[in-house]
This record gives sequence, C-alpha cells and structure tokens, in this order.
Amino acid sequence: MKTPIDLNDPYGYLLVHFIEDPAHYTERIYLDLSEGDDPERWHPLNGGRPILTSPLGTKGVRDPYLVRNPETGRVYIIATDLQVFAGGGGSDCGSDWYAFSHHGSTNLIIWHSDDLVHWSEPHALDVSRRTDGTHAQLGMAWAPEALWVPDYYPAGSETKHGGGRGAFVLYWSSTLFDDSDVDHADPDVYDRVLWGATADFTDATFEFGGVLIDRGHAAIDTTMLQRVLPDGRVRTYRATKDNGPDSNIWLDATDAPRWWEPGAEWRVIQKDIGVGWVPDGNPGGVEGPALFASHSDDRVFLYVDVIPSIGYRPMVTTDPDKGFDYLRSDGFFMAPHTKHGGVMSLTRAEYDRLRAADGTIG
Repeated sequence: MKTPIDLNDPYGYLLVHFIEDPAHYTERIYLDLSEGDDPERWHPLNGGRPILTSPLGTKGVRDPYLVRNPETGRVYIIATDLQVFAGGGGSDCGSDWYAFSHHGSTNLIIWHSDDLVHWSEPHALDVSRRTDGTHAQLGMAWAPEALWVPDYYPAGSETKHGGGRGAFVLYWSSTLFDDSDVDHADPDVYDRVLWGATADFTDATFEFGGVLIDRGHAAIDTTMLQRVLPDGRVRTYRATKDNGPDSNIWLDATDAPRWWEPGAEWRVIQKDIGVGWVPDGNPGGVEGPALFASHSDDRVFLYVDVIPSIGYRPMVTTDPDKGFDYLRSDGFFMAPHTKHGGVMSLTRAEYDRLRAADGTIG
C-alpha cells in the first residue's frame, strides 16, 4: 500500500474544470493552480491547454471533480461522460438536453494519480450497476462528487472490501426510471441525486446505493463540504441546484454521521444563492456549485457557474450556518469560461511539483 502524504503541511489549491466554448473541443480536463496559497487567484496550467482527454464513451468530459483517499494519498478525477459540443453546438446552441438526460451515458470517466503530474489511463465506472448484476434504469450520470468515509463498512468486514473499512460515498445526478421502463419512455421522470459507495472508483468495488435527494422535481449538481464542530461532531453541508419551478441553488446541512442514509435530517440554510452574479437576475441562471474551505483561515468558498457561458463566480462566508455572501475582492482572478469543477487543498511539496511541471510530464 502506498504511504500517504503528510496532509498537515497544506499549501496552495488545485482546481479541476472544463471550459465552455461551443466552437471548440473543450470538454476535457483542465487544471488551474492557485497563486501561492491564495484561493482567490487561479492560473491555468499547461498554458491553458487540456491536461487530460477521454477516448472513452462520448469522448467528452464535463463536471470533473478531484478527491483524495486520505489513507493512501491517491487522488482521483471523476467526470461526467458527455460531449455537448459535437458538431459545433454548445449549451447555448439548441443542444438536445432531453436526449442527453434521458438516453445518455451512465458511465463516469475516472483517472487517478499518486503525484498529480502522472495520471493513469482513464477507465469507465458504470454507476447503474447493482451488486446483483442488474442495472438501475438511469437516463444519465452527471456531476459526480465524493466524500471519503473512514468507517463506511462495518467492523469485521475489512477483507471483503479491499482490506479496510473506508470508502468513498459517491453522489451524482440522474433521471431515474422504473425498473420496467427499459426504453426510458416515461415523460414524467425527473432528475434526482443518487448515491453509491466505492473503495477505488472501479466496477469491482462499486455498490449502488439509491436516492439521496428527491424534491419531486428536477434537482442536480450537488456539492458537499464537512466541518468539525467544537464538540467534535461533523456537520455536512451541501449546495444543490433545484431545476424545478422555483429554480435556484440552495444550501442545507445535517449532523447525521451517516448523512447519505434515508434517515438523515437536513435543514435548509439559504436559497437563491448567487443570483446577483446573473446578468438578468434569474435565480436559475447559476448551477454547478463547488464548495471548498480555506486551510489557512475560517473562510469557506462556494463557486457558482453562471450559465450558459460566463463560468464561475465566487461566494464566501466564515460561517456556513449563516449562508454565503458575494466575494467582494478586486484581487479575484479566474480565466473566463471556467466551468463546473472542484477544488482540492495541496501540500507544499505537491504545489511545488505542479508548478515546476506546469501540470504535465512534458
């Protein structure tokens, strides 16, 4: 087993994302590095060119996310298998989103790395597969994220699950059809946020879980963050895009240790997040939220993706229980059209290695 790195030496941040450009093939993996330890200033690696490209499935990847296994140090990029820009069309060019969401890919595209410079070849993870060999009837699998749970598996089951109790709880958005509707013909289905568990993002360890968020109408793009409270409890926050009649991004939280299970109680903290960034003031004009915490002070950031093509704009708070406000900073910098990704804290050694390599092996 690989020796984990020392995460007690945090310095710098890494942003994974894709780019909105209907005229070019940009549904690939891009990495931006923070300017030193500043989480408000981002500089594209590799001259702004893609770091990774998927040859699998649709050959396009959107909504990527970075997550680390704290027990091994291995970092995974997980992404949606979707190419919208094929044929020169983009998300603002009359693309067939109904087909994408009802008859799209149920695979996620996965890469892993032990140094953030050398990446594995990609592989696909089919999140519709149940452990009994059947498939849940999903119309697509979008916007995956994951949180590591060190005691996900019960004590005594270590050998069954790859030698440990820890697993990633993976969550993503899908239209969910009845098992009998193999043709996905029901027009009344809607997007829900689903979950599963996996030790390493492979079919061999993946276990389909079920429904995490069901509002009775479309909900997509969940992002999560956990914080340790003064009494030692862990509070889980999540921001999600409501795509129903009252379209907006909302924030809620739970103190349930097993937050993915149906009995977890979530309380709503804030609605209509990021509306001030939308040119026409439409609360539904933002999606793809991304939560991450500063490792050097009390700030928590929430990036919201202004659609169709503006990209990320920042929100910030020092107390998520009081909601987020707009980041009012003349120093904030991010390349235009940077869209829907995720942010991970680095160590000083990782930061220096990425900066020296410019994100690539040359």
